[in-house]
Amino acid sequence: MPLINMPDFAGELLDEFAARRTTRVDTPVIQPAEPFLDMAGEDLRRRIFLTENERGTSLCLRPEFTIPVCLRHIETATGTPKRYAYLGEVFRQRREGAHEFYQAGIEDLGDTGIASADGRAIGDAYAVLARLLPGRTLSVTLGDQAVFEAVVKALGLPAGWQKRLIQAFGNSAQLDQLLKKLATPHPVEGLDPMVTALLASGDDRALIAHIDDTMQATGYSTNASRTPAEIATRLKEKLELAETRLDGAALLLLREFLSLELPLSEASAALAGFADAAGLKLGAAVSRFDERVAALANAGLDLGRITYRAAFGRPLDYYTGLVFEIAVEGSAAVLAGGGRFDRLLTLLGAKDRIPAVGFSLWLDRIEQERAPQ
Repeated sequence: MPLINMPDFAGELLDEFAARRTTRVDTPVIQPAEPFLDMAGEDLRRRIFLTENERGTSLCLRPEFTIPVCLRHIETATGTPKRYAYLGEVFRQRREGAHEFYQAGIEDLGDTGIASADGRAIGDAYAVLARLLPGRTLSVTLGDQAVFEAVVKALGLPAGWQKRLIQAFGNSAQLDQLLKKLATPHPVEGLDPMVTALLASGDDRALIAHIDDTMQATGYSTNASRTPAEIATRLKEKLELAETRLDGAALLLLREFLSLELPLSEASAALAGFADAAGLKLGAAVSRFDERVAALANAGLDLGRITYRAAFGRPLDYYTGLVFEIAVEGSAAVLAGGGRFDRLLTLLGAKDRIPAVGFSLWLDRIEQERAPQ
């Protein structure tokens, strides 16, 4: 039996899902932990409840629905496009609130009309909340990881730095720390003088041979998880990251981009103006952004009431493009959040690439907003 009660508005919620031609799906409460540990991001990894089965396989209480729904879709070999809806308990540690609570949402898998599917996800989340919270003014915050990635790549940073910055997207403190490191690089300390000399010489064969000899001499090679070649590659990458310095103009451009925050109705023009002034070619990412804006306008959403924030992301590693959150205006409590996760199903084992977008609703927070004020 559940330890918490199903929200009293669950029936209305299921009616909304049915009206949107979704298939309701449930997934086991006990889930394999590996997909969450590998793909869901540090914020979720440190909050899940872990256990093991008798064979030593790591398991966890279901911390969210997106990964389990995607795994179920792959296992049942269901064709696409497919729209799933869910309503059930999730279990994860939170700074505020119970660690067991209800979530609901929609996962839209396989629709190749990216812009229209993105617009539908935001529109559906907004419409459901508008029904559950009549008379309340809702605020929507929108970001786009693909646009941020395009800006980072256009600046010409080494691949290692691009990866670091992209992984930090949405975490303002971590991103600011990385930008400070780019402004004032620090040399790698504590390296063996011979290793330092070989790295400077660019002689990869000699470097690998030296690492191999050292591993053999110390007995480390028998327990090593990495080969000498892999260690050499990692050392070269570490050195490159430490020595890379983003010039002042480029650093200002990146900070200028991250400071963009304005109504979505003005965002396309602002991004185009930024790219032109900076001399950056952002290409397909901005085109997709503009298509999404048009789709939202066609869906009847008021673009002036949606805020585009260039630095906005969500703390799950599987997002690839659109990210968004919805709250009651004036409240910090996020009631709905979601985004696009086009790579996730392939990483989970799908044979073909399946575009995907979805959102989840925080039912305990919605319940609090529905309570008499």
